[in-house]
Amino acid sequence: MAKKLAVDKVLFTTVVLLLSFGLVMVYSASAALARGKGVWNPFLVKQGVAAGLGLVLMVCLMHLDYRHLRRPAVVFSLLGLELTLLVAVLFAPELNATRRWIFVAGISVQPSELAKLALVPFLAYLLEKREEQVNKASYLLPAALFTSLLAGLILLQPDMGTAVLLGATAFLLTFLAGLSWRYLAGAFALVPPLIGALVWMEPYRRERLFAFIDPEKDPLGSGFQALQSLIAVGSGGIFGLGAGKSVQKLYFLPHPESDFIFSIVAEELGMLGALAVVAAFGVLAWRGVRAGLRAPDVFGRYLGWGFTGVLVLQALINVSVTVALLPTKGIPLPFISYGGSSLVVTLCACGVLLNVSQHG
Repeated sequence: MAKKLAVDKVLFTTVVLLLSFGLVMVYSASAALARGKGVWNPFLVKQGVAAGLGLVLMVCLMHLDYRHLRRPAVVFSLLGLELTLLVAVLFAPELNATRRWIFVAGISVQPSELAKLALVPFLAYLLEKREEQVNKASYLLPAALFTSLLAGLILLQPDMGTAVLLGATAFLLTFLAGLSWRYLAGAFALVPPLIGALVWMEPYRRERLFAFIDPEKDPLGSGFQALQSLIAVGSGGIFGLGAGKSVQKLYFLPHPESDFIFSIVAEELGMLGALAVVAAFGVLAWRGVRAGLRAPDVFGRYLGWGFTGVLVLQALINVSVTVALLPTKGIPLPFISYGGSSLVVTLCACGVLLNVSQHG
C-alpha cells in the first residue's frame, strides 16, 4: 500500500492565517477608496476571487507530485511561455506610465509575477543536474543567462523591484548550492555599481533615491509616500488605533491597500500587530527551509528553498520600504497586499512548497 503523505500543518495553518488576515486588511485599507463604488467593496471582491482561485490551485499543486516539475518539457515550457508573455506585455497599453499588465476578457494578468513560477523550477532543475559544477561555466552561464533575460525584460516594463527580487533569488539558490567565495566577492563588488547605474538611467529612480536619502526635502512631492508611511507606522504606537480606524488610509497615504498595506497594519494594530505579521513570515521561512532540508532529492531541496526565498525576500523588501529602510518600490506584501496576480502566484508557490514538505 502506498504511504499516505502528511500535510505540514504548521505551514498550512500559517498560509491560511496570512491569507485570511490579508483579506481583512484589504477590506479595511481600501474602505475609503471603495466608498461610493456600490454596495460591495470592489477591492475585497476581486481579492476574494483571486484568493478562491489561488486556494484551488494550491490544493491541486499540493496533491501533484512536485517531481513532475523536473521534466525538461515542463521546465522549458514554463520558461518559454513566460518569456513570450514578458515580450507581449511590452506592446500592451500603458497604465500609470508602465506596461506591466495584459488584459484578457476584462481580467488583468501581471507576467512579472508569473516569472517566479518559471525561474525557481528552472534553477532547481539546473542545480539537480549540475550541483557539483556550481562554480563552473556549465552552471553559471545558463543560470545567469535566463535570470538576466527574465529580469531584463521586466526592467523594460519598467519594474526594477521584481527584477532585483528575481536576481536575489537566483543568487540565494546559487549561494546555498556552494558558490565559491571568490565569486561571492565579485558579485558584491559588481552588484552595487550595476544597481546604481540602473537607478541613474531613469529620472524617476533618481528622484526616489534622493527622496529616500532626505524625504523631508520634498515632503509634498517625491518624499510624500515615505513620510506618510512613517506617520502611519509611528501613530500606531504599541497597540494601534484599532481595527478599521486608520487615518492615513483616508486619502493621505497613496496605495494603502497594496504597496503600503503594512503601514496600515502598523497604524491599526500597532507594533504588536506588525510584529505578529513579521513572525508569521518567520514561521513560513522556518518551515520552508525545513521542507527543503528534508526533501528526498536535490530538485525538491532547491525547489522548496527557492519558493521560500521568493516569498520571504519579497516580504522583507516590502516591509523595509514601508519603514523607509529602502527606496520606494512597487513590491506587494505576499498574502496581504491587494493584487490578484501576486496572490495567485503566492498561493501556487505555497502549494508546491507544501507538496515538497509532504515527501520529506
